[in-house]
Amino acid sequence: MHYDIFFSISQTPVDGYTPSEAEMFRNFFHQVQAADRLGFGTAWLAESHLSSEVQKTHQRPVIPHWKGEVGLNVDFLQLANHVFQRTERIECGSAIMNILTMGGPIAAAERVAAFAGLHGLDEGEKRRIHVGFAAGRFDFMNRAAGVLPRTPVEEAAGRAWKGRVFAEAAEIFVRLLQGETLSSDDVTSPAPFTRADFRSDADWARIQEAAGHEADSYAIERFWTFEPLKIIPQDWRRELVQLVIGSHDPRQQEIVNQWAPVQVFNLSITREDVIEDTHRRLAAAYHPDGGAWERGHMPRTTFVFLNEQDGLSAEERSAAAHEEAKAALGAYWTALEGTLDPAKVERAATNALIGNADEVARQMVERFHPQDRLMLWFDFFNHDSERVVQNMERFMDRVAPRVKQLIG
Repeated sequence: MHYDIFFSISQTPVDGYTPSEAEMFRNFFHQVQAADRLGFGTAWLAESHLSSEVQKTHQRPVIPHWKGEVGLNVDFLQLANHVFQRTERIECGSAIMNILTMGGPIAAAERVAAFAGLHGLDEGEKRRIHVGFAAGRFDFMNRAAGVLPRTPVEEAAGRAWKGRVFAEAAEIFVRLLQGETLSSDDVTSPAPFTRADFRSDADWARIQEAAGHEADSYAIERFWTFEPLKIIPQDWRRELVQLVIGSHDPRQQEIVNQWAPVQVFNLSITREDVIEDTHRRLAAAYHPDGGAWERGHMPRTTFVFLNEQDGLSAEERSAAAHEEAKAALGAYWTALEGTLDPAKVERAATNALIGNADEVARQMVERFHPQDRLMLWFDFFNHDSERVVQNMERFMDRVAPRVKQLIG
């Protein structure tokens, strides 16, 4: 297996304590330098925008019960530059860059090109950035940037409309990074809404009501309009940038691979059948410039609640790890939804790695393919940086060798 690591940099209270912003970033650099030393492949850095505390005052707050800030990293590229300066081997990935907000897909493409142009000035530089890109989970960030429905039909369409805007943005983003000169007229027109885009007849009825008439489909206008343009810089080392789409829409995954090798960002809660179907489809659809599709092209996020504390028996370490997982996952769901849902905590726990070193190793062998790339999340609702680093060390020293032994 291949081991990456995920960093949330989430400034949330844990057991009544909220670190300062400076402490959060110092903890992050402490941990990412340890990850580099320990041999993790890529550090995936959460990116977020605007205060999640202040959004609670909005008329339509997205996460009204969240305390603190979902994430402090507002600029993956700037943070990645600091990581590269402080480390020797580890690569950086964005988890995830929202290409709708803060300037949209054109600005995002130009920022990536600018970073790669500077990063690659040293001909000996081999480390890549893995640009995970998506439409953003929390829409208050998009709304602040003017990414809003323009018509009653778009408003009623909700997620389906957001998917159309993202499809348009993804094409612009990928093609500009490939060096194309592009106008909005060159971009695929948004597909009209049909019944197949919605889960229920009631959802479709709301679209028809918003349109004011019944029809089999409803056309929508482009969201991004612009005259011919080309981003600068133009002459940069494209091998230093790997694109990774944050969408489980099969059609969208395949469409972007028409223009460039685009891998897939995977969430821990994704069903196994969806994961295997993605591998099957991308084996055929992956852009040939990227070579053959590999399972490692879809890194899989997973929580890690490992307890290998000295002075405890194996049974005590296992029990302690489960208590830590229950507390962290419970705090997360309470913050996200305002109430504690034991069923959701239990489902999240089944997707997490929990226990002592031997238990975690066995869970990994049971749940994952030997060629999978895992995006391990150690800092989830945990501000004890020394303990986070110790867990990373114990994972590499005790879990990883056991996994290799079990796989044979």
